[in-house]
Amino acid sequence: MANLPIAIIKVARPVHWIKNFSLFAALIFTENLLNHDLFIRVLWAFIAFSLATSATYIFNDVLDVNMDRLHPIKKNRPIASRALPIPLALLEAAVLALAAITLSSLLNPLFFMSVVFYLIIQALYSTLIKNVPTLDILAIAFGFVIRVYAGAFVIDAHLSVWFLLCVISVALFLASGKRRAELNLISENSGTTRKSLSSYQKELLNSYVTMFGNAAWMSWALFAFFESPKASINFWLILAELSRTTTIDKLLMATIPVAIFGIMRYESLIFEGKSEAPEKILLTDKSLLVSIGLWLTIVLLVFYGGVSI
Repeated sequence: MANLPIAIIKVARPVHWIKNFSLFAALIFTENLLNHDLFIRVLWAFIAFSLATSATYIFNDVLDVNMDRLHPIKKNRPIASRALPIPLALLEAAVLALAAITLSSLLNPLFFMSVVFYLIIQALYSTLIKNVPTLDILAIAFGFVIRVYAGAFVIDAHLSVWFLLCVISVALFLASGKRRAELNLISENSGTTRKSLSSYQKELLNSYVTMFGNAAWMSWALFAFFESPKASINFWLILAELSRTTTIDKLLMATIPVAIFGIMRYESLIFEGKSEAPEKILLTDKSLLVSIGLWLTIVLLVFYGGVSI
C-alpha cells in the first residue's frame, strides 16, 4: 500500500491535462490573453476541465480493466496492475467529477453545461460508443472540440467559422491517428483489446488520417487568410504608408508552412504506430515540440506584436 498515493495520482493521468490547454485558444485568438480577469477565469476553467477529464479516464479504466490487462502498454495502468483497488478508483472518479461540476457551476452557465455534457458523452463513450466503428473516432474528436469551445464559453467569446472548421479537422486528425496507431500496435503484438479495432482496415484509417490532415492545414490556411488581426504598432503602419511593397498583410499566413510541417511529422509518427497517446508525443518528439513552439511564437507575435495590417 506504500505506492497507493502514487497510484491515485497516476490513474488520474495528469499528463493528459496538456489537452486542456486548448481551453486557452479562445483567449489567445480573441486577443484577450493579456486580460488578467479573463485569464484567471480560463485558468480556473482549465482546472475544472482537468478534474473532469481525470474522472472520465478513471471510469473508463475501471470498465476496461480486463481488456487492459491483455494490452502490452495498458496492463501497467494502476487499476489493471491492481495497484489501485476498483472501489477506491470509483470513489476517486466520483469526487473528481463532483469537484469539476461544482467549480464549473461557479464560472459560467454555458461552461457548466459543457462540462456536464462532456462527462455524459465520455460516460457513453466508455460504456457503448468506443465499441462502435467511426462513432468512436467522432466521440474522441468531440472531446477536443468541446475543450476549445468550453474556453470560449467561459469568457463569452466568439470564434469564427474558419476556426471551428480548423478545430474540427485537427480533432478528427488526432482521433483517427490515435486509432491508426492502436491498430498498428495491436497487430504487432498479436491481439485485439478494443472491439471497434477489429472492424477497421488499415487502408480505411490511412484514408481518414490523410483526409483530415489535409483538411486541418487547409482550414488553418483559410483562418490565417481571413482572420489576421490589424496592426497596433505605428512602425508597421508608417512602413506600409511609405510603400505598398513594404505592406505587411495577412502575416498570420506565415504559420502555414509550420503547420504543414507539424501535420506531416505527426502523420509520420501515426504510420509508425507512435501516436496512440497524442499527449506523450507532443511532449517528447523534438520535431513536434519545435514546430509547435515556432507556430505559437508566430501566432503570439502576430496577435500581440502589432505586425499585421
